[in-house]
Amino acid sequence: MSEPPKTPDGRYILVRGRLWRASNPNLPGYERERLVAALMAARRAVRDVANDPEAMAAARAAVDAAKIALGERGPAWWTDGAPDFNRKMARNT
Repeated sequence: MSEPPKTPDGRYILVRGRLWRASNPNLPGYERERLVAALMAARRAVRDVANDPEAMAAARAAVDAAKIALGERGPAWWTDGAPDFNRKMARNT
């Protein structure tokens, strides 16, 4: 699978015309690998616990925590004051 296109500033990936915040490129490689592994494990947990509401909530919280740590959710990882266009349609920005 190829990488989705990124905006010139590297802050977003473009998927079906929508901007999605890219992970923080300033993360050290080992930290990024650890967080991606945690994210994938949490996503597998979401898949595997479909019939257990408590476990589902915990798995979704783990996905959210990993995405925040990667910079894909939560406060924007850049510091120049530029607005965050996460989840916006590219044609509207």
